[in-house]
Amino acid sequence: MATHHEITEHKYGEMDITEHKKTFAGFIKLATWVTVLSIVVLIFMALTNA
Repeated sequence: MATHHEITEHKYGEMDITEHKKTFAGFIKLATWVTVLSIVVLIFMALTNA
């Protein structure tokens, strides 16, 4: 069975989010590279009439 925990009040600004920020920055960097690479491939295909 699930254990029941006491409900505590949320306190803003107490959580260390440095790892979250690093992960999000990495995700944005990856998404940017994938987007740029996709555009380059599409331009190449258009130029070579693929």
